[in-house]
Amino acid sequence: MINKIGIVGGGNIGGVLVAEIAGRRLARNVALVDIKPPDFAKGKCLDIAEGTPTIGRDIACQGSKNFSILKGSDFVINTAGVPRTVRPDGTFPSREELLSTNLKITDAVAAGIKKYCPCAFIISVANPLDAIVYRLFKKLKHPAQKIMGMAGVLDSGRYKYFVAEAAGISVENIEAVVLGGHGDTMVPIRSACRVYGLPVDQFVSKSKLAEIETRTRKAGGEVVSLLGSGSAFVSPAWSALEMVEAIAFDKKKIIPIAAHLNGEYGVKGIFLGVPAVLGKKGVEQIIKIKLTAEEKKALRHSISAVKKTVAEVNKMR
Repeated sequence: MINKIGIVGGGNIGGVLVAEIAGRRLARNVALVDIKPPDFAKGKCLDIAEGTPTIGRDIACQGSKNFSILKGSDFVINTAGVPRTVRPDGTFPSREELLSTNLKITDAVAAGIKKYCPCAFIISVANPLDAIVYRLFKKLKHPAQKIMGMAGVLDSGRYKYFVAEAAGISVENIEAVVLGGHGDTMVPIRSACRVYGLPVDQFVSKSKLAEIETRTRKAGGEVVSLLGSGSAFVSPAWSALEMVEAIAFDKKKIIPIAAHLNGEYGVKGIFLGVPAVLGKKGVEQIIKIKLTAEEKKALRHSISAVKKTVAEVNKMR
């Protein structure tokens, strides 16, 4: 069992994280920080703590407006940021449009982590994800293997779900991976998609797969438009905890994450969605996938989009 997990941001994702950590007996202590008045984080944690006797969990859940509540955390999951909300005309802001506001929030998060739990593993969920995890890395000067973004688990999970639904096969039999940036340029890798180890196009037509891949790229926006306010929260929380468990239990599990690259896939200095081995040291190995010519082209396009966002981040001090 982990001693302490800290969560920044008490919105929908943060609330699910605290409840899931308690329900799974994943950590002895859970700390939630959120600046929302009057004492939002404390109230959310008290609600969950009062339910622990019902489910038989001896876990301490504490909330605060002050980052000091994170002191001693082994892991910090960052969910802090302004969510995408549908505009009156039915459209919604892109992840990139949230960049300026959320970078300011991220700088405050980095300062809190640096002061109270500088050795923690960092998993960032906040959007625009590729930019936020890059900013945290720059501000914290953290070892690259101990900081990562939660993107690929969620995106790949969506891809798997859509394939399973179309094939009429259990999600447990689906293998799929999505590479690249966490946004509209992400690249579902059809050549690596399998159903019970067999090529996916044996179960789903090529035209349907094309529809699924487009839906996967726009899946986050689909949820936002249906909700009307906020964005997906259960699936991102589960995805982040998949990463925590792989590290905490030294699983050596291959998981798609936003990792800092140092030459892999021809990229240096940015965070990009790639499969990686997660174990007790954090990101222990980047896995290279053999891609088709079309997939390589799509990935180059996604890399360019991430680099553009990173360049914008570097201009915002």
